[in-house]
Amino acid sequence: MERTAPPHETAAPTPAGAPVSDLSGLLDGVPRQRGPRETAVAGVREPVPAAGPPLRRIRPWRLLPSPTGTPFTFGYAIVLCLTSLISAYADPALVHALLQGSSTDVAHLVRTPELVLIGSALWVAGGVTSPFAIAFVLVLTALERRIGGVRTAGVFLLGHVPATLATEVPVGLAVLAGHLPATSLHRLDYGVSFGVAAGIGALAGLLPLWLRLPLLTGFGWMLLQDLLAFTDPMTNWGHVIALGIGIATWPVVRRWYATRRGPAGG
Repeated sequence: MERTAPPHETAAPTPAGAPVSDLSGLLDGVPRQRGPRETAVAGVREPVPAAGPPLRRIRPWRLLPSPTGTPFTFGYAIVLCLTSLISAYADPALVHALLQGSSTDVAHLVRTPELVLIGSALWVAGGVTSPFAIAFVLVLTALERRIGGVRTAGVFLLGHVPATLATEVPVGLAVLAGHLPATSLHRLDYGVSFGVAAGIGALAGLLPLWLRLPLLTGFGWMLLQDLLAFTDPMTNWGHVIALGIGIATWPVVRRWYATRRGPAGG
């Protein structure tokens, strides 16, 4: 016997040119798939696939400073290149006079502290190929891209100034106590290493753990070797102090970094 469909199941004739996918609702016994609107009306929410984080292309040139992206580090690096050229090719007597006038020794700190604290940070001990010069470019570029130029300059000065005073004031007191000769008041002291050490400590707080630990371990091991060598203990202790100052800024630099990224993490 031929089956007769009830009145409510009677299928309407298929319009000419209708897509094949629309025929599923017209065939008897074949359930039709619900669309998004029908699913919402029925109270069933379809799972929405989670969007993964966008893939980032590796851009090696961002490791280096640029005049638009990192103006503070870029301009500072230009100044250090110029002073390095002067120290390498100018008359040795002139170079010695310039370095002596910029030295943050006790005698200069007593007379013109502001001038020598700024002037001493315009030279690189060992030239542009020294480890601290390379670290200056890489570390301050990475830090400035995360917290901005003005704040990066603040972190640098926060390491440079207190660490300098912490290493020179004991020298002055030791001379007054008779434990060091008076010539120690005029020892040559200049360079960017204290500021770079503070930058390393601050940057470590913004890196993931798998980068933070090797950075702090490697730099800390280098400082420990310098202390054990005992070639310049006051300067070596200054590096340790500056690194500690940079680590102490983690709560502040992390807040700056979060503010700079914005609520969407862009």
